Amino acid sequence: MNKIILIPSLVLMTSMFPATGCGRAESMSSPTPAGATHDPGHNEHTDGEYERDEHAHDEHEDDQAGRGSDDDDQVRLSDEAIERSGIRTEPVQSRVLVGEVVAPARVTFNLERMAHVGSPLAGRVHEIPARVGDTVEKNDPLLVVQSPELGEAQSDYLLKRMAMDTAAPAVELARVALDRARTLYEESQGIALAEVQRREAELRAAQGGLLAARAQATAAENLLHMMGMDQDAVRALATTGEIDPYYMVRAPIAGLVIEREATLGELVGPDREALLVLADMRTLWVLADVPESQVNRVTVGATARVTVPAMGNASLEGTVTSIAARLDPATRTAPVRIEVRGDAAGLRPGMFAQAVIVGAGAEGEHAATPAVPEDAAQWIEGRTVVFVPVRGEPNTFATRSVDLGEPVGGMAPVRSGLAEGELFVADGSFILKAEMGKAGAAHEH
Repeated sequence: MNKIILIPSLVLMTSMFPATGCGRAESMSSPTPAGATHDPGHNEHTDGEYERDEHAHDEHEDDQAGRGSDDDDQVRLSDEAIERSGIRTEPVQSRVLVGEVVAPARVTFNLERMAHVGSPLAGRVHEIPARVGDTVEKNDPLLVVQSPELGEAQSDYLLKRMAMDTAAPAVELARVALDRARTLYEESQGIALAEVQRREAELRAAQGGLLAARAQATAAENLLHMMGMDQDAVRALATTGEIDPYYMVRAPIAGLVIEREATLGELVGPDREALLVLADMRTLWVLADVPESQVNRVTVGATARVTVPAMGNASLEGTVTSIAARLDPATRTAPVRIEVRGDAAGLRPGMFAQAVIVGAGAEGEHAATPAVPEDAAQWIEGRTVVFVPVRGEPNTFATRSVDLGEPVGGMAPVRSGLAEGELFVADGSFILKAEMGKAGAAHEH
């Protein structure tokens, strides 16, 4: 009997209290907006600072048509809450959105601005003015080699030069003797023709000897130049005659001494590939490993942004200067070379980085489109929305359904729902979403 009476009672109670639905904001993960997550740290606001107005639809329905919310979800905040939460509005702007390629990268030396410095002469290291970590200018001394080979070459040059100086007077004497013999023969036949011919032969021999001496002296001088002696040093050697067997190895470029493989007293020679390594740190390379599916989107000359975690995610601007002709068979990636300035504090070759490269296509080839920050969009009750200020009601914000495209560089193109110039909440939309969720939960209880 009780069961029979209970059923109409339940029906009666249901008819007396019709179901009423409170609007509620669902916290769901949206596949499109990246900022659709709730920050629990902002739940500390009091209910007095935030109010949800669910009865404003009837009063402001006409006012919101075409410019406000397409539903009745609104949040009202105090001036203090807006300032503390950092909520900021701005008008929708049209932007040129260019696709980007993101790839892991590493910082390396600019191999085109490096120098492996060795000694062209065999000898013993006598002095090393340069140390690892020193910054040197072009032609600065790096190390001094005492070379017996250089001393022998200088001695040979002096001997060849002396032979050349001796051969010159012999030519002059032979010429004078020939002139005298010709005069005697032509005027009085006072000398035999055979004697005249002999003196002509002596002159030609003397001239040949002078030419040979000059060639040998020139060859000896060229050898000294090949050993690193400049013209001033050779001229000083010819003037003083003092042999200097110390060879100065100088910096071929300006840069930083990054390696030194020489010690005092060590025997060195041309067989050593490098005694010191210099690197010009004014420009560095960032090698990005771009997947094969995205290589065709990268072009030489494209701009790039490099982020280095070891430098507190500092951002560096660079330019793509080279794309590898073939892929790495193990990783299926193509090394893309980005050139950046090396004067950033703390930037060192070997650091890991992340490269963001602007995709193929010039900016002029892309049309401007209205766009909003990706974090401004929220996922509420199965819809992608942004918050817009309600006209005529200070500190009041309403949701607006929008259709957004794929985000590019943190900006999402607006397909529909917002027009260029309309105000929307650019910062702090997640706080408004959280307060709507709190208000909805309070109504349900």
